[in-house]
Amino acid sequence: MRWCGRVPLIFALSLVISALFSGISNAQSRVVLVASGSSLPEPLYLKWHDEFHKQNEAVMIRYLPLGTATGADNALSGSGDFGGGDAPIPEKELAAAKTPILELPTVLIGIVVVYNVPGTTENIRLSGPVLADIYLGKITSWNDAEIAKLNPGVNLPALRIEVFHRTEGKGSNYIFSDYLAKASPEFLAKAGRGVSPKWPVGKAFNRTPDLLETVKSTPGSIGYTELNWAFTSGLRMAAIRNAAGEFVHPSDRTLAAAASSAESKMGQSFRVSLVNAPGAESYPIASFTWLYVPLKHKDAERGRAVNQYLAWVYTAGQDVARQQGYATLPPSILAKVKEKAAKVN
Repeated sequence: MRWCGRVPLIFALSLVISALFSGISNAQSRVVLVASGSSLPEPLYLKWHDEFHKQNEAVMIRYLPLGTATGADNALSGSGDFGGGDAPIPEKELAAAKTPILELPTVLIGIVVVYNVPGTTENIRLSGPVLADIYLGKITSWNDAEIAKLNPGVNLPALRIEVFHRTEGKGSNYIFSDYLAKASPEFLAKAGRGVSPKWPVGKAFNRTPDLLETVKSTPGSIGYTELNWAFTSGLRMAAIRNAAGEFVHPSDRTLAAAASSAESKMGQSFRVSLVNAPGAESYPIASFTWLYVPLKHKDAERGRAVNQYLAWVYTAGQDVARQQGYATLPPSILAKVKEKAAKVN
């Protein structure tokens, strides 16, 4: 996996941190924690930060949605208090970190395939091999025979497929390309698996809202995003064929099924792919989203504030996530994560 853009974005983050601190220089009792990372869980994280601050007025949190790669790079370099992302940090990067970094799952996310195909009333079914061929540029029309096989009786138009994807450094790229790479050796060879796949076709979008708005306004288009973003957009969401051969819709239930079925191979690191997990109910493009947290902070007060925030995330924060429509960690996994998070200081 290639993490990109480290120097300029870390410099930009340092300027933001300086600005935040300068604005509170007279409030000695207040701690402002600064984090950067994936935009996929941003709506939840903003809600968490508001709710946590209401109960802990001395601690504020600022989250910068700069992407998974930037969140990891900043955590590894010690810029900011923690990071966030949707991909495990490469082992080589972890080994070179200034201080040990814990990768702590917060909630489950599903990458949803959204589309705009006028004239269809049924939800379209898609599979890993078909999606891989669409993103390789091999399937170019919605009435292609391979799509028709998955959708008997559906009136598919002879409409060109407009392919949309994210720019480099995004966690959604990692999860989606992980799924496509497992389904298609050709995709793995040509595009690769990671936060910055070498997409052979399609238009790139840096911001999730921009991708969703363009799908809305472009007949024939296809894209991908996180479940809650897709739900609020009102776009149609494809049913995806899973490892058991079932076509599954994304939901908190099907995401939890994927996590539970993968728990036996998880160990204590939580660095496990939930993509194409076994089980008839498992949604196949599922993942954790992680916080990248230094085990020990240079400033003791800031370390205590991070510890306090994590303790809240894995108790009351899970209830807030559930109320916001996110799939929370299964109880047995939550207990392991909470125990590991308590070591942060």
